[in-house]
Amino acid sequence: MLGSNHFLPLSLVGIVAASCAVDASVINSTTSTDDFELACSSFASKISIDNATDSFTEYIPAGGNMSYNGVPAVCQSTQTASVDVCRVYLNVSTSDRSGIRFEAWFPRDYNGRFLSTGNNGLSGCLFQGVKHGDVDFGTKFGFATVGANSGHDGDGAEDFYHNSDVLADFSWRSVHTGVMVGKQLTELFYEQGYNKSYYMGCSTGGRQGYKAAQANPEDFDGILAGSAAMNNINLISWGLHMYYLTGNSSADSFLTEAQWTAVHEEIMKQCDGLDGANDGTIDDVDLCHPIIQPLICNTTSSTNSTCLTGKQAATVEAVLSDFYGPDGKLYYPRLNPGAEADAFGIYLSGSPFSTAESYYKYVVKEDPDWGPTTWTPEDAETALSQNPSNLNTFDADLSAYRARGGKLFTYHGTADSIISSDNSKLYYRNVANNMSASPSDLDDFYRFFSIGSMGHCGGGDAAIYIGQSGDTYLDSEPENNMLLQLVDWVENGIAPDYVRGAASTDGTDATFYRKHCKYPLRNQYFGPGNYTDETAWQCVQ
Repeated sequence: MLGSNHFLPLSLVGIVAASCAVDASVINSTTSTDDFELACSSFASKISIDNATDSFTEYIPAGGNMSYNGVPAVCQSTQTASVDVCRVYLNVSTSDRSGIRFEAWFPRDYNGRFLSTGNNGLSGCLFQGVKHGDVDFGTKFGFATVGANSGHDGDGAEDFYHNSDVLADFSWRSVHTGVMVGKQLTELFYEQGYNKSYYMGCSTGGRQGYKAAQANPEDFDGILAGSAAMNNINLISWGLHMYYLTGNSSADSFLTEAQWTAVHEEIMKQCDGLDGANDGTIDDVDLCHPIIQPLICNTTSSTNSTCLTGKQAATVEAVLSDFYGPDGKLYYPRLNPGAEADAFGIYLSGSPFSTAESYYKYVVKEDPDWGPTTWTPEDAETALSQNPSNLNTFDADLSAYRARGGKLFTYHGTADSIISSDNSKLYYRNVANNMSASPSDLDDFYRFFSIGSMGHCGGGDAAIYIGQSGDTYLDSEPENNMLLQLVDWVENGIAPDYVRGAASTDGTDATFYRKHCKYPLRNQYFGPGNYTDETAWQCVQ
């Protein structure tokens, strides 16, 4: 067993499998459905991993639901398998006081590729810590797909309290350990092993993808990372900075939900048409720098419950401005203009952002009784100086990932109300400066796409179905599916010059398509067709 301050090395997750290299547990392309089910049921007895316990396997036919053997109640959620799979579950210790819950789903119709998935929030399983929806999405396209809970259950920071090992799992070790275990299980389960290794994740999962490129470049041939919660510690502090700006519901700086709705309507009026089309969306927030003063109450609007005082207008301007620390450094970019109405329940409701409050209590302050009403920008400076296990995930040197031939395919919605899309642009520019690489140089291995008017990891009224998860998937054409587009880039050298998104009212059929541009280009409507005509738009500098 490892000491509490040591990481789990590869040698401690070796699978003792020499005696079962070829038997009923090995699947090949001719294995029948019945044989597949039999091989799955017997596979658990073939697995021997140091520091792993409670392993079991479960055959799930297409249309069947997973069981909850070994899964704590807080992690349980409904998931139906899209295809026949063999589900493998086990716990793996990463130290004498930490460990991960790990799953692998092996599809009957296997494409020879390995896929690891990421997490949400503080990465506990309250929001499907092992994101079964993403795992199922991978198996739908034939990937041997794995995921883990990042080392703790639930979505708070309580388990990080006085335990740097659990925090290390959350920062990077859960994904990395899951990859080592998952790859070896894949080679044991399938006769042909795997040819290429991929990653897919959004939000915290997006941060985990960038983290792999920064710290473990050999893990993946291709990484699909979206709406990334990198610059993570500053993002957490930004959540409390918002509360610091608005105050509680009785503060004279506070805006009601109705007032934020009025702010949103004014911003849309000023910024909707800046890309050439009045379509009810802001495709590129870089163009949007709204003037809020028209909303200040005057003699004709003073009885209107949605007009603003000068103090409230200043609050809006502060929320839509970059957050600088007391040291004068940029800590975090502004909230995306156009996302303010959706951000009300997260950051602007007069209550502190619960995730940020939890992290500060159990990590920054190490005081469960600490309250966010005392937070100041100086606390953000303290939090960043701690940066346990380099959780901030903002290292701008990707030269090792570039040298190993990896491909980093990234995106961020411009209407994200939780994580500012400007942060992904800031990181891109940091990489360009650090590596002294122009966008055309970075194109060789790193491409970033702004998805106009997409919310956090999905959602929105525009062309947001881009095929990067089960929630934003309409079809399996690589042009319309980011996961398959990544495979094309890695294996066929077909680099993505755009991400083609679909709009849909029912999540099944597309109403129109739009090609989202590769940063630093942006979309501009030129006509002559309707804005729903994808040929009426062009990527411009």
